[in-house]
Amino acid sequence: MSGSPFFEDDQRVTQSLCKDQPQPEASMFQYAMRRLLQAIPILFVVLTLVFILARVLPGDPATAALGDYASKEAVEALREKMGLNDPLWLQYLHFLGNLLQGDLGVSATTGYSVAKQVVNVLPYTLELTLAGIVLGYIFGVPMGISAAVRRNTFVDYFNRAFSLIGLSIPAFYLGILLILLFSIIFPIFPVVGGGDLTDLSDNLRHLALPALSLGLIMTAYITRMTRSSILDIIRDDYVRTARSKGVSERLILYKHVLRNALIPIVALGGLYAVVLIGSSVMVEIVFSRPGLGKLMVGAIKQRDYTTLQSVMVIYAVMVMLINLATDLIYGVIDPRIKYE
Repeated sequence: MSGSPFFEDDQRVTQSLCKDQPQPEASMFQYAMRRLLQAIPILFVVLTLVFILARVLPGDPATAALGDYASKEAVEALREKMGLNDPLWLQYLHFLGNLLQGDLGVSATTGYSVAKQVVNVLPYTLELTLAGIVLGYIFGVPMGISAAVRRNTFVDYFNRAFSLIGLSIPAFYLGILLILLFSIIFPIFPVVGGGDLTDLSDNLRHLALPALSLGLIMTAYITRMTRSSILDIIRDDYVRTARSKGVSERLILYKHVLRNALIPIVALGGLYAVVLIGSSVMVEIVFSRPGLGKLMVGAIKQRDYTTLQSVMVIYAVMVMLINLATDLIYGVIDPRIKYE
């Protein structure tokens, strides 16, 4: 049978298909590169909007930098130095050219390099956002599972009520409540600051309340999505077949149902990770915590075009990378998904 020409032909075809089939790692890399290339036009549009929005803000950056009592000659000289007297199209070309060279410019009000300011505060924003996402999944997935498994019981009603409250409370207001409870009534955590990044204990103490402010809201979204996803999948035919074969409920839940339910949960997590980045701005203000949000708000108050543009560009890049990471995680969770 092994010497049959039909068997040999089938074997050659199979070997050819296996040889031509791309490896998963290469396919994922190609997909990531393709998505990054597709994001370039979107990023270009975002940069254009950032440039326009920075210039429609009321007030004059030169006057804001020198003060209201500065002479007209000094203001005009500073405007010339900052390039504000150039036509908008020329300012736009300078803006894009500097970005392509990795030059974020110099702050108009402080005179410091914007890149150095961003590097100093970016770790605080990244750790806050990441901590909020992690807490959301740590609390939200178990709560969603328990609500779905114990549907229409006290546990389900409690988790649904908790998630509804979490969806209704703004992050900054929740932060104020946490300060009142855990910093004033019970002085456990510090009120303001970001802590020392080189001191893990001090850093975690300063991170706890801001991260909890974002994490509890993220928990509400994850809880509702986990519950609805599991309830949808648990009615499928393969689940009933597994039960008829005597497979334990725990094995069905965690090996079959939860894995398929993770796809919409990850999709929601990627979507609301972007929301958390926006919410982190107000949380950083409430806790007087260093970060991109506080830097951006200060730039808006001082009419600092250079800093404002740079921070908004960093936010746009972060959103783009989060969306890309979410798409790539799909393939890790569900191998059936093809990177095409």
